[in-house]
Amino acid sequence: ALAALFWSGNHIVGRAISGEVPPIGISTVRWLLPTTALGFFAFPLIRRDWPIIRAHWGIMLWLGIVGGALFTAGQYIGLQYTTALNVSVLNSLIPVLIIATGAILFRDRITAIQFGGIVMSSVGVLVIIARGDFSNLQHLLFNWGDIIIVFNMIVFAVYAVYLRKRPPMHGLSFIFVFGAVSTLPTLPFMIWETAAGITFKPTWLTIFAVVYVSIFPSLLAFAAWNRGVQLISANRSGPFVHLVPVYTA
Repeated sequence: ALAALFWSGNHIVGRAISGEVPPIGISTVRWLLPTTALGFFAFPLIRRDWPIIRAHWGIMLWLGIVGGALFTAGQYIGLQYTTALNVSVLNSLIPVLIIATGAILFRDRITAIQFGGIVMSSVGVLVIIARGDFSNLQHLLFNWGDIIIVFNMIVFAVYAVYLRKRPPMHGLSFIFVFGAVSTLPTLPFMIWETAAGITFKPTWLTIFAVVYVSIFPSLLAFAAWNRGVQLISANRSGPFVHLVPVYTA
């Protein structure tokens, strides 16, 4: 539930800073700053877990690229062209996508109770967005930015189901390596953006956005989500994403 809260705030901030900050740049900074700060505090844990990290570098690389770099960049790019509410509504696809992805990749089974819960929570989200009148849904406008977000939801579903492969290490060590891997693939594109003249505007909104995204939707949200999936599995965690449009609205 906390992860959903932090991600909903990210949708609002991400939409508000459209035109103020470069999408790849903010995606890179979102992981670069907290990872750098975390390295100073978690160094003893990282050093202790280093043999495990080195032995499982493949899955760490995969989780960082998919769940960190690709998902984060796609989100800010999509928010350049669509609204925060649309993105939050499309987040409600995640529970279904997680189950479908788990069934395809790991042959997971879905119980009747889980299916009923997904249907019920999905209808609940639509009722809230429509304010009790489903005819209001006709006024929701979608564009090709929403297509980017839908693809991004698939990317996140892949990340969620692969979390079961997470190596047995301390949570801070995992977040540090995850953040480092998430930063590196986007860094060259941030340099390209800067060279092309697409830079951060020196405004208070930019400063607030950088601070917010570096703490809440990155460090705290992913720590909460990763721990939640570890405790109750991806399938049971998925419906909590329905809270995102509720918070956003």
